[in-house]
Amino acid sequence: MTTNERRWGYAAALAILLAAGCGYNTIQTYDEQVNAAASQIKVQLQRRADLIPNLVETVKGYAKQEQTVFTEVAEARAKLAGAVQGGNLQQMAEANNALTAPLGRLLAIAENYPQLKSNENFRALQDQLEGTENRIAVARQDYNEAVNRYNAYIRLFPQVLTAKVLGKGPREYFELQTPGAAQAPKVDFSK
Repeated sequence: MTTNERRWGYAAALAILLAAGCGYNTIQTYDEQVNAAASQIKVQLQRRADLIPNLVETVKGYAKQEQTVFTEVAEARAKLAGAVQGGNLQQMAEANNALTAPLGRLLAIAENYPQLKSNENFRALQDQLEGTENRIAVARQDYNEAVNRYNAYIRLFPQVLTAKVLGKGPREYFELQTPGAAQAPKVDFSK
């Protein structure tokens, strides 16, 4: 092998090495953005879980006979807190969905108790819960945008090579399934 051929061989090896390293820093940056966004979802879901005991205690003071709703809310809240601690986004989404129905029933109790609806603590907790729901929606949107950016980037050439070398694959989106959302509501004016 001549000196010139060796130089071309080294140049080709260097070009392959550089191409394989393309996007390494960006992949790491996008991956960290996804992790940070996932952490924000965890924070907001934990905030939601933390607000609920105060809301339950406030309602309990007015509606002692609604024990089954309190139990359902407590069980669903415990599942959400456990899922947040576990860190699995799919389990967090499922636990969050499971909490929505009993929490809705808890808030509906207030309609039967006018003095509860006018209670400052109840209204403040209800407002905080509503704000938290909005924060969860924003955190979920930010997370999904970060996942989209990351997934799109690691599919580009030559970054796909770098991602494979690093063992980086596509990340899953955080999706909340609202019960009955896949079906359109039916309106009946015949009554």
